Amino acid sequence: MDLTSLQYVLSVAAGSLVGFSLGLVGGGGSILAVPLMVYLVGIDNPHVAIGTSALAVAANAALNLAQHARGGNVKWRCASVFASVGVGGALLGSTLGKAIDGQKLLALFALLMILVAALMLRKRSSPGDGAVRLSQENALKLAAYGFSTGALSGFFGIGGGFLVVPGLIAATGMPILFAVGSSLVAVTAFGVTTAFNYAYSGWVNWALAATFVGGGVVGGWFGARLAARLSTRRGALNVVLATLILMVGAYTLYRSVQALTPV
Repeated sequence: MDLTSLQYVLSVAAGSLVGFSLGLVGGGGSILAVPLMVYLVGIDNPHVAIGTSALAVAANAALNLAQHARGGNVKWRCASVFASVGVGGALLGSTLGKAIDGQKLLALFALLMILVAALMLRKRSSPGDGAVRLSQENALKLAAYGFSTGALSGFFGIGGGFLVVPGLIAATGMPILFAVGSSLVAVTAFGVTTAFNYAYSGWVNWALAATFVGGGVVGGWFGARLAARLSTRRGALNVVLATLILMVGAYTLYRSVQALTPV
């Protein structure tokens, strides 16, 4: 696929927005990446947009993970169980997702985003347990949430941070800031799995992904620092995350229904 210089510049701008989202709330990055690839950068093939954005989001998530890790915001053992089991789900889900019509996937995906946003807003006042550790009880919950979240992430072609954060909170009761940092472990793993599954079908533009990641480095730096500031206010990150999911979900539902409606 031959792209213009302007498209690469727009890719950097789009990557900055995605990186900022991942750094701030640990989710929403992959939700934003695909529409930005299609509507801003101008990628005609939705499968290429999904595969390329999955790779870019995984790389951005890994870079933002380093920022959160230095701040001590990652529960490594809990995140590792969640991500390792979820990779199997992501492989299965992405294989199935490649065979489904893209607009129908987007419509279902939008409804799921709206549901998750409502659940996050309802639980926004919970401070969480900052001393949570991996145990036999929460390991089973982490594995269950990890596999199901990985399957959904792979099926819809996303990193899945907006699902991982509430999944980690539900499984362990950890605070939102730790859930955001820990979620990036799974977002990286799920994104890599999905991207290489799409690459196997020839649906990844490697050069475009590189420019996208470059922009994400800058955006992620600012997002991670803002997340640390917002964590001092009870429920602030929950509201930011839920609002982001709700807005993007409503827009995605509108565009997907519009595309599926006969003229």
